[in-house]
Amino acid sequence: MNYVFHLLIMICLYATLVQSLNLVVGYGGLLSLAHAAFYGLGAYISTLLMMNADWPFAASLAAAVIGTGLIAWLVSFPATRLHGDFFVLATLGFQMITFAVLYNWVDITQGPYGIPGVPRPSLFGYSIDSPPAFFVLALVVAILCCGLVRWLAESPYGRTLQAVREDEIAAASLGKDVNAFKRSAFAWAGAIAAAPGVLFATYSSYIDPTSFGLEESIFILCTLVIGGAGNLRGPILGALVLVLLPELLRFLQIPDSIAANLRQILYGLAIVIMMRLRPQGIAGKYAFD
Repeated sequence: MNYVFHLLIMICLYATLVQSLNLVVGYGGLLSLAHAAFYGLGAYISTLLMMNADWPFAASLAAAVIGTGLIAWLVSFPATRLHGDFFVLATLGFQMITFAVLYNWVDITQGPYGIPGVPRPSLFGYSIDSPPAFFVLALVVAILCCGLVRWLAESPYGRTLQAVREDEIAAASLGKDVNAFKRSAFAWAGAIAAAPGVLFATYSSYIDPTSFGLEESIFILCTLVIGGAGNLRGPILGALVLVLLPELLRFLQIPDSIAANLRQILYGLAIVIMMRLRPQGIAGKYAFD
């Protein structure tokens, strides 16, 4: 039964994470390869505050969300001055810089050794130390974050952001500050991505930089591509598919060394098929081209 709850927890974490990327890619039209960096910053900020400063879980979660959102906002200033492929390269550069800092700043992050013993979350005097309880917490955070994304997307702000995605020149001609909307979307996405990072750290009780590398950013983007961007359903369906798909290999009794490579092949094949037959994803509104 704990195995089922583990899958449900991971679905909730990735649904939240991909939903935050959806705000930038699906609604803003900005292809980012830096989302695992924000995911990891949330995990490390909260972990260091809880373990080194004895901050409670709720306070460290708030600090991680605000701090990561601020970092994303600062990064967006040089990044949003670029367009198309150059913007993608800028986000890729930030992803690689973040990974290098987490990996090499051993005095603070313990580098490749990772940080073990991350404390379990505790709210209102109740310790969340069982898979069912953690699933409830992850589900609540996922619902709140998805609700926030929906509120942003359906507000005048979200409609303007989608107008910027469709035609920057037309939006600018109407007096909209295009770069300001892009920067704010990037900041919101980074802040929301920090929340599943905090939950991942406390759930696994161990973090290291390899969990937040470029491969993870690509996986998050692939989940959005397969599920679909531009609405709330796509990221949730994408998380369901890409979290559960590798688990099917467990029932085929394939050796781990082969299953790992086969998993990557299945991901790649799914993306190729989706791009060929349905570029907007399973339930997406915005087509990748």
